[in-house]
This record gives sequence, structure tokens and C-alpha cells, in this order.
Amino acid sequence: MTTLPTPPLPTSVPGFAKAVQPIAHTTEIKTDSEGLEVGDIKIATSNGEIPGYFAKPIHAGSYPIVLVVQEIFGVHEHIRDVTRRLAKLGYLAVAPELFYRQGSVANLQIEAIREIVARVPDAQVLTDLDATLAWAETHGGDSKRIAISGFCWGGRITWLYAAHQPKLKAGVAWYGRLDSASTELQPHSPLSQAEHLKVPVLGLYGGADTGIPLETVHTFQAALAAVNSPSTVHIYPDAPHAFYADYRPSYRKEAAEDGWQRLKTWLKQHGV
Repeated sequence: MTTLPTPPLPTSVPGFAKAVQPIAHTTEIKTDSEGLEVGDIKIATSNGEIPGYFAKPIHAGSYPIVLVVQEIFGVHEHIRDVTRRLAKLGYLAVAPELFYRQGSVANLQIEAIREIVARVPDAQVLTDLDATLAWAETHGGDSKRIAISGFCWGGRITWLYAAHQPKLKAGVAWYGRLDSASTELQPHSPLSQAEHLKVPVLGLYGGADTGIPLETVHTFQAALAAVNSPSTVHIYPDAPHAFYADYRPSYRKEAAEDGWQRLKTWLKQHGV
């Protein structure tokens, strides 16, 4: 009789948001900072400073910029690692703390996080991303090669920013919400902005995502097609929400690796 190895017990891992602890399994990918310049930063905005994290190749140069937009859990270790992954590819990647004015989510459980996120105005997020872009342009970034990529909450923002900022060349949205009721703080959805996208966006979605019905994804695809948009959506039929989050049980290695390859191809294809 063959004895199978005992799965590792859940553990608390420093740097990850409290809401995702204990980490369900060992993270599949951990990106070091060898050959990179990395660190915490302060980003000047029209309404004070906000924190952020950046990574770029250590050698002097002008690097294409990728704005990295956080999950609902903030700029915790997974987002920092993604930022380093992009820097290893030759990008100046910057992840701003977009909930900063409403409160830190690092030590909160999910219910409290949702209360904070509900108070975050889209207009504030878009202008803070503009400020982050300005920071990147003055810290080694190439103002002619700019992209954005976001996850979950940040996936929705990626679509909205692509309708806001014409300086972008491309975007990659990972399983971001596509449709929602209009509110004073969050008046638009990606579906309502499909015809207003200023740059091509690649959407990466899971067909088994219980929070984003496949019917909604198909409706969004039809809205893009109706306006002959260069943006497109790729669906992984069996993947759940957060299939790229390698620190969570939702992680799906095959879909995650394919999505990352598609991201690299999409950015290069559009000159970033």
C-alpha cells in the first residue's frame, strides 16, 4: 500500500492580508528581487500622498510602465510579487494603495474590507492611477509605453481606466466584475463603458466563476463585438474566480500560466 504524503497544514504567512490567512497551501510562485530595484514609495496626488510599491530592473534605463491594480485585499504580498514578476520581464511596475484614504484593509476580515471598498469612489481611484502614472513617468518609466493590469476588484478598474486614460497602450483585466448597479460613488460598469474604451484590453475570466456569471461575460463579449472593439475576452471553462491567485485554493496552475503568457503576448503585441 502506497502512503501518500500528508498535505501541508494551513499556515499564516507574513505579508499576506489577514482576510486570506491561513494560507491554504504553499504559494506556487515566489519572485525574488535579484536584479531589481524594489521598494515602498509615496505617490503625490492632488489630495495628499498615497503609499505604493514598485519594482523595476536595477540598471538605468527607460522602461515600459505597467500599473498593477490590487485585489480587494490591498497591496499585500501577492500583488507585490506580481509587481516583481513584471519587473523581471523588463517593466517598471507600480502598485498604488487605492483604498488608503478610506482605510487599511491589511488586518481586516472580508466583511470589514467590503465596507471600506464600498466607500471608495471610482473617480478617486482613476485620478490616483493618473498620479501613479505620473510618478512612474518621472522615475524611469517610458511615457510612450504604458499598460495596466488588475485582479478581481482591480480587474473591474482596469476596464474603467482603459475608458479614462488615452495614454495607455493596452490593459489586461483578470476576472473583474463586468456589470453592477450604478451608484453615486461607482456610476459606471465595464459593460456600460464597452463603447468608450480608448485602448485594447484583454479580459481573462473563469467559466466556473460563481461571482461573475458566464452569461454576463457573454453579454460583455457581445457589447465589445457590437462596437468592433479591439478588446477581447478569453474564458477558461473550468476555472473559478481568482484562478491566478497562487496562494489561494482557487488557484489553477494551467489557466494561470496560460493567462500570464497571454498577458506577455498582449503587451508586446500592443507595443508595451
